[in-house]
Amino acid sequence: MMPAAHCPEPLKRGDTLGFVATARFLSEPELWSAKARVEALGFHVRVHPSCTQPFHQFGGTDIERAKAVNEMLNDPEIKALFVVRGGYGTVRMIDQVDFDALARRPIWICGYSDVTAFHAALQTRLGLMSLHSAMPVGFATLEPGVLEQTFSVLQGERPVQEFASTPWDASGTARGRLLGGNLSVLLSVLGSRDFPDCTGAVLLIEDVDEYLYHLDRMMHTLFRARVLHKVRAVLVGGLTQMKDHEIPFGWGAEALVREVLLPLGIPFAFDYPSGHRSENRPLVLGATVELDVTPLGNRLRYVD
Repeated sequence: MMPAAHCPEPLKRGDTLGFVATARFLSEPELWSAKARVEALGFHVRVHPSCTQPFHQFGGTDIERAKAVNEMLNDPEIKALFVVRGGYGTVRMIDQVDFDALARRPIWICGYSDVTAFHAALQTRLGLMSLHSAMPVGFATLEPGVLEQTFSVLQGERPVQEFASTPWDASGTARGRLLGGNLSVLLSVLGSRDFPDCTGAVLLIEDVDEYLYHLDRMMHTLFRARVLHKVRAVLVGGLTQMKDHEIPFGWGAEALVREVLLPLGIPFAFDYPSGHRSENRPLVLGATVELDVTPLGNRLRYVD
């Protein structure tokens, strides 16, 4: 089991944040709209130019994206870093990131989806907490209050998260370090130095736009690799826009995930408001949480 993670300093109003691309680029209108929303909450935003300078679908070449991240990490005025959007590409440049700079001056790394590769590396290389959260590409479509909650968490608040139970849940209570993120990206680092030790963890998984048989294969991969045997609970976020073939796979997303988890005898909860959805609540990865799953409602609270 990995040692307890440490937490970057809380933000204060007036701090400067960085916007950077580790995967896809973002259009200028989306970028400036997101910047204005953050500034309205009392923060300054520094946008790296590479965010809007595409190389194919990426925000620059792998070298350019890593250079942009490293410039932000070595800028003493930058207190947190938001990846502007996901898609794909973080795993291509993660080994060029200056983790020594983060070790010297830990700051918040924020995002979800493809940013899962960054989150995993922060856990394994530094034991540093990070924020699984909405990214600038989605700020305009978030449900009311979600962006404000994201910044309240960055400022040190740890709200109790209550959410509805579903027929797919398995009741119980478990405590452990919150790890994970996007299932596809998590699988992409399996077997590498960046796959986190999930012993005793509460594992978060979410995904989007996958064929059901892909989802089934990923779940069975984690099972056969005995990753799922190590966790104390599973928190399932959005399983969004899942696809099927003309001949149906036979199980829906929740049913096939439940089929893999049920023999483990651990609590798990579905439909946590996180991931590729308008209610993408922030979660502090690396923090110790308690998940309480009951037929009357579910609750996630921080205990460190």
